[in-house]
Amino acid sequence: MYESFFNLKAKPFELVPDPDFLYLSKTHKSAIRYLEYGIRKKAGFILLTGEVGSGKTTLISDLIQHISRDVTLAKVFNTKVSTDQLLAMINGDFGLVVQGKDKVSLLNELNNFLIQQHLRRADTVLIIDEAQNLKPELLEEVRMLSNLETTKSKLLQIVLVGQPELRETISMSSLRQLRQRISINCHLSALTREETLEYILHRLDVAGNKNAVIFVDDSINAIYQYCRGIPRLTNILCDFLLLAAFDEETRQINPDMVHDVAKDLNFESLYWGSKDRFQKAKVDYSALLEALRLQEME
Repeated sequence: MYESFFNLKAKPFELVPDPDFLYLSKTHKSAIRYLEYGIRKKAGFILLTGEVGSGKTTLISDLIQHISRDVTLAKVFNTKVSTDQLLAMINGDFGLVVQGKDKVSLLNELNNFLIQQHLRRADTVLIIDEAQNLKPELLEEVRMLSNLETTKSKLLQIVLVGQPELRETISMSSLRQLRQRISINCHLSALTREETLEYILHRLDVAGNKNAVIFVDDSINAIYQYCRGIPRLTNILCDFLLLAAFDEETRQINPDMVHDVAKDLNFESLYWGSKDRFQKAKVDYSALLEALRLQEME
């Protein structure tokens, strides 16, 4: 819609977890360093947490993109499932046949697969995203998967990725065995005010024009006030700021524009009122953009 006006080759503030746009803040750099180290050293369980919209999935997407060819990877993103369904998804992502298999068969075939991978000197990694949705009994089942091992090494490394609630669940006394097996533990913090500016300029640069707009006076402070260093919220607000600037045919973004756009989006209420409202707001945002695109086509 506004790309040509700002001399951009792509939209800089899409919500999809595109690793090409990954901005490495201080905590993001630490997290990816620990993740790479944990996988390379076969650390067993790895825990990565962060608030909604902090960039966990983008970080994992980047990790997957750069992971060694000697690593066989399975990814699970749907975690509101039963034990049998979880095992079926894991086996299926490893390329195993899952139709008509019960839990015992799924476990046996997974074990055989992992042994074969070990014999050919290939590391095997399981990434479970949105792991905060896993019930304690299912997390215990995941822990049991780490018991698949030879006399010298683990056959499967497991990366748990989730919101801070995951840490609360893992802290339960019934999950102390899982807690003791977590070798790498990292958390993505919100961006600082300075990192928020760097993040915005980085995404504009990747999209083709770092100088597409000029942030005057306290406009960055205003953006930070509403988004509080959360990358996804920064994307939402900045996308509409570019839309507003395009509509006004200006390349300057000032604090009044930020406040006006935030007010139009009911930003504070929608995104900070509650997590349920945050989830709903993501849908409303997508629907609004689609409506704008349809208007442009008419």
